[in-house]
Amino acid sequence: CIHMLNVFLQLKVFCFHSPIYKRSPDLTKSPMTKSEQLLRIDDHDFTMRPAFGGPPIPVGVDVQVESLDTISEVDMDFTMTLYLRHYWKDERLSFPSTNNQSMTFDSRLVKKIWVPDMFFVHSKRSFIHDTTTDNVMLRVYPDGNVLYSLRVTVTAMCNMDLSRFPLDTQTCSLEIESYAYTDDDLMLYWKKGNESLNTDDRISLSQFLIQKFHTTTKLAFYSSTGWYNRLYIHFTLRRHIFFFLLQTYFPATLMVMLSWVSFWIDRRAVPARVPLGITTVLTMSTIITGVNASMPRVSYIKAVDIYLWVSFVFVFLSVIEYAAVNYLSTVQERKERKLRERLPCTCGIGNPDEMMIDPQITGYGSMDVNTTGNYGMPENGGRQEQILAQVALNDPQIANRVKPSRGYVNIWIDTHAIDKYSRVVFPGAYILFNIIYWSIYS
Repeated sequence: CIHMLNVFLQLKVFCFHSPIYKRSPDLTKSPMTKSEQLLRIDDHDFTMRPAFGGPPIPVGVDVQVESLDTISEVDMDFTMTLYLRHYWKDERLSFPSTNNQSMTFDSRLVKKIWVPDMFFVHSKRSFIHDTTTDNVMLRVYPDGNVLYSLRVTVTAMCNMDLSRFPLDTQTCSLEIESYAYTDDDLMLYWKKGNESLNTDDRISLSQFLIQKFHTTTKLAFYSSTGWYNRLYIHFTLRRHIFFFLLQTYFPATLMVMLSWVSFWIDRRAVPARVPLGITTVLTMSTIITGVNASMPRVSYIKAVDIYLWVSFVFVFLSVIEYAAVNYLSTVQERKERKLRERLPCTCGIGNPDEMMIDPQITGYGSMDVNTTGNYGMPENGGRQEQILAQVALNDPQIANRVKPSRGYVNIWIDTHAIDKYSRVVFPGAYILFNIIYWSIYS
C-alpha cells in the first residue's frame, strides 16, 4: 500500500509540472506594443482624468478652419471643416527619453488613454474624416504633454435675422464644450487667445463675403449638472448684393417701367393696354414666388419683400389707372349720346366752322377752341359737335328744351389728363420710393 501511494504522488507531481496541464494564456487580450509598454498603459487607469481629485486639468484648444462650405437660409445652419487640436499634460504618459523626442500615434492608441470629451453645441451633424484612414493624430512628449488633433466636418445651427435680406450681415458661432467634465474637473481655454484661430486665405463663399473671425470664452450653466467652460468661434458674413440685383431687383424695376408704357398708348386700344397690364402683374407674381421659394417661412417682413410688393402695387395701380380711364370714357360717351338726342338738328346753321371760331356766337376765343379740342371725342368731328352743342345751349330757345339740371361743363371729362398726370406721378413716386429704400437698407 505504501508503495502504491508513492507511485500516485509521483504521478501527480509529474502531471502538475507537465506542459500539457499548464494554464493557457488569455487569447482575447491583444499583446502590448513596445510603445504601449514604454508608456506603461496597463499600469494606470485611464478612465479617470489626469490628477483626479486635484485641481481642474487645463486643456488648451486651437482651431484651423479649412473651409466654410455652405450657408443655408432655409435650414438656418452652416457647414464647416476644421482641424481641432487639444493640448494637455498627463504625467501618466511620461516616458524616459535621451533626445527629448516625441512619439506620434494614430487613432488606435486614442481608444486606450484619456482624451477630452469635446462636442459641438447646437450641432446637427458632425463626423471625423476617415479617408484614407481616420484623420486623428496623437503626439506624446517625454514630460507627459499631449497633442490630440482631428479633422472634423460639422453642421451647426446659426440663428439668422433676415429682416434686411438680401442687404444683411449675419454672425454665426461654432461652440465647443466638454460633455461630462464641469469647470471643477476641466478648464477649457483658447491656447493663444485670438491667435488660436487660424483660417485659410482661400476660403470664399459664392453669396457671402467673410469679414472676420474671432474667439470668445464663456461659462454655460445647466441646472442638473453645473457650470461648463464653452469656447466660441464667431464669424461675420456680409451678403453679396450683385446676384440679387440681377435676379430680383432689376427685373422688378423693369416690370414697373414696362407698366408705364400703357400711359402712352391710346385709351381706345384695349387689346394693347389690357394684355400689357396683365403680363406685368403676372411677371411680378412669378418673381415674388421665386424669391420666397428659396427662403424660410419667417413671420416678419424682409427687405426684399418690401421692394417687390411695392413694385407689385405700382404695376397693379397702372392696371387700375386704365380701368378708371376706360370707365370715365364710357361715361363721357353716354352723356354725349344723351346730349345729341336732346339737341335739335344743327343742319340749319349756315357755316358751323365760322361759328366755332366766332367768339360773339360761341363765347370761346381761338385759344378756348384749342383747349376744348383737348377734350376731343373718340369719333371724327367730335370737336365740331362739342362746339355745336355749346352753341345750342347758349340759344335761349334751345336751352329751354334741355333740362337745366347740369351745365355743359359737367358733361365733358378730360380722360386724356389722367394718362398725362400718370406719366409724371407714377415715375416720380417710384423714384422717391427707391431713394428712401436704398438710403435705409444700403
